[in-house]
Amino acid sequence: MEFPERTYTGEEVKKAKELIDKGYKHHLTVKGTPVFREKVKKALELVKVADYYEFLRTYIRSIIEIDGLTQLREADSAIWANRYAVENPVDAASLFVQKASSMSEYLEGVLYYGGTAEKRAIEKRVEFIRTLKNKSRDGEIVAECDRLLRFWRESSIVY
Repeated sequence: MEFPERTYTGEEVKKAKELIDKGYKHHLTVKGTPVFREKVKKALELVKVADYYEFLRTYIRSIIEIDGLTQLREADSAIWANRYAVENPVDAASLFVQKASSMSEYLEGVLYYGGTAEKRAIEKRVEFIRTLKNKSRDGEIVAECDRLLRFWRESSIVY
């Protein structure tokens, strides 16, 4: 069984969910300018350090550079990201994990948008940052994790 080209109809979502439940993983692709691809590569290295790469490629097929608002494209199992979203590799990595979490909920049939869903997605993002902080041996990465954790704590959205 092949992963559906799109995950839009009920049947396509059901097929995608069945494959993921059986262990399917996407071959994650990155499309965009060379600078964008390099920045995404750095972020993906951090996703690997935190041991979230398998989670990410379970739900996300591609990360595509756009000139617009960064967003999850559920029907395409893709993250559309602008160049600003990938400027900071720690923040970009946490954003990718957040979007993968939302995609997971989409395929599970859980309400994946709106206030409560956004709070859950941000909680996953913060969990990732904490994990990365604990697993990284790079002082700059740890310091950036601390800065982002302070940001999320002060935002009072989660913590």
